[in-house]
Amino acid sequence: MTNSEKSKTVLVTGGSGFIAVHCILKLLKEGYSVKTTLRSLNRQDEVKQMLRVGGINVFDNLSFIEADLSHDKNWDQAVRGCEFVLHVASPTPVIQFTHEDELINPAKDGVLRVLRASRNANVKRVVLTSAFGAVGMGHKNRKTPYTEEDWTNIDSNIHAYQKSKTIAEQTAWEFIKNEGGNLELSAVNPVGVMGPLLGPDYSHSHQMIKQMLEGDIKACPKISSCYVDVRDVADLHLLAMTHPKAKGERFLATTGDVLSMLDVAKILKNKLGTNAEKVPTKELPNWILKASALKKPSLKMLVTLLEQYMQASGEKAKKTLNWSPRSNEEAILATAESLLKLRLIKK
Repeated sequence: MTNSEKSKTVLVTGGSGFIAVHCILKLLKEGYSVKTTLRSLNRQDEVKQMLRVGGINVFDNLSFIEADLSHDKNWDQAVRGCEFVLHVASPTPVIQFTHEDELINPAKDGVLRVLRASRNANVKRVVLTSAFGAVGMGHKNRKTPYTEEDWTNIDSNIHAYQKSKTIAEQTAWEFIKNEGGNLELSAVNPVGVMGPLLGPDYSHSHQMIKQMLEGDIKACPKISSCYVDVRDVADLHLLAMTHPKAKGERFLATTGDVLSMLDVAKILKNKLGTNAEKVPTKELPNWILKASALKKPSLKMLVTLLEQYMQASGEKAKKTLNWSPRSNEEAILATAESLLKLRLIKK
């Protein structure tokens, strides 16, 4: 493989995931060769179909390799010949767990597998997909927008998933500092990711829109979030991958505007007409959500977010990398419209 060929090859981990497939789409459109990992190669056709929905029909520059973050097998082979790695994959979160280490250890170990293999293969830079969950959780009485200088307080009462994202990113920076050699690292920390689905895989944020449209949410919990479009998250990954000033930096991926769940519901109501007939118009008292979470473990993380200050600033990425994200409204409506177009909304 020549140097010019190597310089155009990027590994994207977890290629079937929502953010990952948008990153692959962007890379292919920009002329890169892409390798991507899947836990099972049985999902190759599914990834190709999502890329077709996004406008890619020729797959000469795309290859697949089977690799799992919980095992060493194939990671050295996966990174071989790549100048850049977008480490987007994260271990599937366990909804019901007996100890938080069931989430923390796989996240930490997976990051280390990718970074060690990348260092050993002389990869230039890894871009880690982290999360707002590693920035803005566990801070009481916060009054100013979160920035990249902030870290989640893992000693506070936060959900184990948020703790796992924080520890995984901290582990990555420690590795670079102590064992990274010439390997560079950047991190992208998205807030709630909206935007168009390319297939049936969707994020937590999409689940909320889906449940609103289907009428499964009768009233909105008092939870706020900043949002960002997945297409802009993919753009930011590529900027973090190539921009000289991105080396050693974290970047919050956010429009910078915070919305309550009721605000999101109002956008759907105002723009989608009859498709939004079942969208709620009221807020849910906190005690009802807390009582429900006692019976339904999947609601426990929501309880930790009740009435939390969630404003985050996207100024660093805008100023340093000239990143320009879409509005919250555009991202939210793109989510809803793709759910409807792909017929993922139950009648």
